[in-house]
Amino acid sequence: MTARNELRLLPWAGPEGKPCYLSTDDQDGYMSRLADNMEAVQLGAAAELLERASETLDDQDAGPEDVLRLAKELTGALRDVLRVATSRGHLLTVNEQHGI
Repeated sequence: MTARNELRLLPWAGPEGKPCYLSTDDQDGYMSRLADNMEAVQLGAAAELLERASETLDDQDAGPEDVLRLAKELTGALRDVLRVATSRGHLLTVNEQHGI
């Protein structure tokens, strides 16, 4: 998935929340597949959370603790989705530069 000499931003953070990168020419390698699968899980979880958020916000019985929990979960999901978008956006730019 990465072009030669390009790093792929992985969909998880390292120690102290720092970004993790993968350097490989093998887009079918174990780490590339693991990253692809993790991105799919993160995007799926975000879609489900978005649906739940709409339901919670429409629920007249939802209390402040429900909304606070939802905000925390949405913050985590947004962080994951932004990391995936950043990674994929970078890959698109790199591929366009290399005529892929």
